[in-house]
Amino acid sequence: MNVLITGASRGIGFEAAKALCGMGHTVLAVSRDLEGLRRLELDVQSADHRAQLHALPFSITDEDLEKELLPRVRHLAPELHVLVNNAGALLNKPFADITAGELELVYKVNVFAPFRLAQAVLPLMGGRAGAHIVNIGSMGGVQGSAKFPGLSAYSSSKAALANLSELLAEELKDRKIAVNCLALGAAQTEMLKEAFPGYEAPLTAEEMGSFVAWFAANGQRYFNGKILPVALSTP
Repeated sequence: MNVLITGASRGIGFEAAKALCGMGHTVLAVSRDLEGLRRLELDVQSADHRAQLHALPFSITDEDLEKELLPRVRHLAPELHVLVNNAGALLNKPFADITAGELELVYKVNVFAPFRLAQAVLPLMGGRAGAHIVNIGSMGGVQGSAKFPGLSAYSSSKAALANLSELLAEELKDRKIAVNCLALGAAQTEMLKEAFPGYEAPLTAEEMGSFVAWFAANGQRYFNGKILPVALSTP
């Protein structure tokens, strides 16, 4: 399979990209962090020199996504089987203090970019059985789950992404593209440390990344239009 994954320079995306390469898939790893992508390349090469990893330095919020990123993707993978919208922006700040710019950035990364990227790759994915779009959401974006102060921008954006996943599954089913959303619980990532210093998550980034990789490659066989909680807590 040819798999495009965003936010691949660290955390869950980094580990998922490694795991997908280990499964024998060709991975197009997107991130604005060039150094992180270089670390990913070295890790993959040290594990398996035959693995097919293509690092694509790019900011998914760039307005020229269709003109700049898509031609590079098409050149490397004329047929794209899986898109993993993993890149995310996490803001932990009291609601009253969040600026318009901060809110806009969170939504640009967590909602607008996945929307636009899915649109952009449709010509590379449509009509092929087994095509899969995986949106990486959050338990905080699931209705009825526990909510936490400071996450109004982040969790509401993930709720929008979850709803978008359901809508796209319906709209794209004639193109044979399955769309699912993984509502992740806490995993020990750099992003989590930055937002919640001192908090210890029950799962490592590697453990969560391995699950995301498996689901990206296989989840469409079992699910479509689903928001699936991936957490050790209830609700």
